[in-house]
Amino acid sequence: MKKVVTVEQMRAIEHAADASGLTYDKMMENAGNSIAAAILEYWPEAKKWNVTILVGPGNNGGDGLVVGHYLQEAGAKVSVYLARERTDEDENLQRIIRHGCPVTTAEKDNRHKALKDLIISTDLLVDSVFGTGFKPPIKGDTKNILAFVNKVLEERVSTPYVVAVDCPSGLDCDTGEIADESLVADLTVTLAAAKPGLLRFPGAGYVGEIVVGDIGIPPSQKEIATINLDFATREGVRAWLPERPRDAHKGTFGRVMIVAGSVNFPGAASLAALGAYRSGAGLVTLAVPEPIQGFLVPMVPEATWLVLPHEIGVIAGPAADVILDELPHCQALLLGPGFGQERPTLTFMERLINPSAAAKQGIGFIHQEGDDELMKLPPIVIDADGLKLLAGIPDWHVHLPGQSILTPHPGEMSVLTGLSVTEIQAEREQTALDWAAQWGHVVVLKGAFTVIGSPTGQATIMPFATPALARAGTGDVLSGVIASLLAQGLQPYRAAILGCFLHGWSGEIAAGMIGSTAGVIAGDVADLIPAAISELERG
Repeated sequence: MKKVVTVEQMRAIEHAADASGLTYDKMMENAGNSIAAAILEYWPEAKKWNVTILVGPGNNGGDGLVVGHYLQEAGAKVSVYLARERTDEDENLQRIIRHGCPVTTAEKDNRHKALKDLIISTDLLVDSVFGTGFKPPIKGDTKNILAFVNKVLEERVSTPYVVAVDCPSGLDCDTGEIADESLVADLTVTLAAAKPGLLRFPGAGYVGEIVVGDIGIPPSQKEIATINLDFATREGVRAWLPERPRDAHKGTFGRVMIVAGSVNFPGAASLAALGAYRSGAGLVTLAVPEPIQGFLVPMVPEATWLVLPHEIGVIAGPAADVILDELPHCQALLLGPGFGQERPTLTFMERLINPSAAAKQGIGFIHQEGDDELMKLPPIVIDADGLKLLAGIPDWHVHLPGQSILTPHPGEMSVLTGLSVTEIQAEREQTALDWAAQWGHVVVLKGAFTVIGSPTGQATIMPFATPALARAGTGDVLSGVIASLLAQGLQPYRAAILGCFLHGWSGEIAAGMIGSTAGVIAGDVADLIPAAISELERG
């Protein structure tokens, strides 16, 4: 995992590193080296490309010059365009010149003719004009330069790849505000830690894929180690994949009970089950209202079944007894996909999670006065309509087992908290953290760059923001994946993080295979979870 830090926090981190002996010059050298390495890993053929480095006046420009040095050493044909003059004492510029790389200065480029020639012929454009300390708008000559570059790029039949050094130039790295003239990157190599503005729109729409580059600051350094906001990476989550021993049997990988579905939303149950099975659960039991069971069996022939009492095709109150009888044999419980919001299902939820209220109603429960049988329930995931029904149960959060996992989208989060969707979206990370702490449960606030908040005060942001997942049913798949990982033994916070990572990655794989984000459906996401697991295992 990498950290997410504000601009001010990053300054403090770099200052402490410099004071401990990792000089600013050495950090710049490490930064350029790691960015060049990321480029060559992303596009191995770049060592044969024409590369143009757009260089600004500050440290970000210095990073870009170092990138140019390492790409030239790898075999690329590197040209440098200086948005402003740099001093003759700039060792990174002098090194580029000694390599024989052409250097053009904007002040000497009449009507940007040389810049146009570079942009027309380049295969890769490295944006190192402004860094993380910049606040829009862009002014003066630099504004004209970037606007001109965008104009030339629009005129090209095939555009070059664009790499942003630390951030796209013109981005406010705290807020996500971005200048109109900013270049849209295919890849942003941000340094030492991710920055909030990279993960907030509209700026997030300019960053492309995000890679965190190493500049030599040890993760144990106090100023960075104490940050409570993480950015999920392949390397960070890979170690959490459950082991698959060769002598395993289905019990090794846990039994998930999925309580889901209604006559109006039968498919949610099957999608959740597919998510659970495709992510490794040994056995999935689908507990559904009787009218939809026959319809679902062909869709998930691998499942076992609990047929539940119903009213008008929705799960009804007495179903709680049926569920509770089976729970001792399950390692995870998922509630909510496709429930609907009818009163009988609310009664079921009340009876299932609120044993004291159920006892007063004389309902036969395993919980008896003075006992703490509730804590014997398996880990729980609550999704979709299950979350909206929770809002109708007084003090619902105290009746759930500790660190249950709640997976709301912003609309469902609004129902649970009373906040507006606008308020939630404006402070996604803090919202997830605050309510996770208040409720005592893990909160998965879904959406572009999903945030997972832990009641212990830690939060993790996913690196995915793709329209491929903006489809009905993809949330059902996600809840099944998370429940499956719980059943396989992961702790709730890690299960939520790994589940979201696999889900997001499978969505991106699906879009790549289909050729468009527009055609991806929830079933595609479920079917490609094994591909995401395989790629994660391979690194």
